[in-house]
Amino acid sequence: MKKCLALILSVCTMALMLVGCNSTTSSSAAVSSSAAADTDVKSEGVMTYEEYVAAELDSQVVIETYVQAKQSWWEDKATVYTQDKDGAYFLYDMACSQEDYEKLTPGTKIKVTGYKAEWSGEVEIVDATFEILEGNYIAEPIDVTDMLGKDELIDYQNQFVSFTGMTVEDSGDGAAFLYSWDGSGSDGDDLYFNVSVDGQTYVFTVESYLCDNTTDVYQAVKNLKVGDVVDMEGFLYWYEGVNPHITSLTVK
Repeated sequence: MKKCLALILSVCTMALMLVGCNSTTSSSAAVSSSAAADTDVKSEGVMTYEEYVAAELDSQVVIETYVQAKQSWWEDKATVYTQDKDGAYFLYDMACSQEDYEKLTPGTKIKVTGYKAEWSGEVEIVDATFEILEGNYIAEPIDVTDMLGKDELIDYQNQFVSFTGMTVEDSGDGAAFLYSWDGSGSDGDDLYFNVSVDGQTYVFTVESYLCDNTTDVYQAVKNLKVGDVVDMEGFLYWYEGVNPHITSLTVK
């Protein structure tokens, strides 16, 4: 994964990032601003979400979207989760000064020009630049629990979503989670945990650049027990299949 390639930068990245875990992306704070007319209007030359989906990989894309959460900033590059009323866009290593990164608060509208790319199934925008526009929108989570294991789930890639009534499964030797994907990590690294519904098990992640070990969700996953039934929210990231980046978790 990209995390492995960039691990040497993690300390600096985590010190600089601003995360929205259990605050801006929680259900209590995810109040839609859909009343704002600008969420329905694209500027001249800007793609609709449908046009973005149809665009070829490696082609230039121009979109207008709204910041939902920030993952990291390093050396004038930012990684950001964004969404509009029709779909979501993952902006990877977008050109961004630290000053401008501070301005990218949840809901902020931006115009992005970059190139459509794919990394192990994750569709994203790379080599991008942006400008801040007037407008604000925060997406409400869509419950996609019933879509797990179905082809249509990918239509919600990168969106802010929720999962309900899933059961925590053994991640290995009776553990409810692992530090890093293979258990080789330690506190502060990504958390991987298995959850199931309808007899199928899926791997979910707390991405430590997005939600570090000081956040509520990180601690909640560390306190899980096999057999717990949980509700979750997060971003529908993709890596060799569905790999949600969880931002909040509640044990029922």
